[in-house]
Amino acid sequence: MTDAPTGRGRADFALPKRLLLRRPAEYQRVYRRGRRRRGQHITIIFADNGGGDTRLGISVHGVKKAVRRNRIKRLIREYFRLHRREFAPGVDIVFAVRREFTAESLAELKAIVSPLMPRPGEPEDRDRPSSAVRQAKRT
Repeated sequence: MTDAPTGRGRADFALPKRLLLRRPAEYQRVYRRGRRRRGQHITIIFADNGGGDTRLGISVHGVKKAVRRNRIKRLIREYFRLHRREFAPGVDIVFAVRREFTAESLAELKAIVSPLMPRPGEPEDRDRPSSAVRQAKRT
């Protein structure tokens, strides 16, 4: 039997490429239309994608060392892979990480990110555009 004791198969924990943002246009759409939640040296931007899947994008700013930059991306992908069913469906999520970000483990990342993530059934401010859109409307 290949099912885990919880009744989930191994495929439930996979992270297929279709769940990752790949093209610059996909990131730009999230940056332009998304809602932002700011945390400890991380901003999470999320926008409806019109589909059923929640997709992940990662942007690491100002981290010069490739080893550290890739470690941050690996941690975020792993967090998303393990918790993606807890997120609101049909949303593209971009994690924008700043140089000062210090999470070194999944537990630390979860403590920083969990309070910021959109959840199914959570009242969202869908009618409230991001600050960039509000500023553009003012001019």
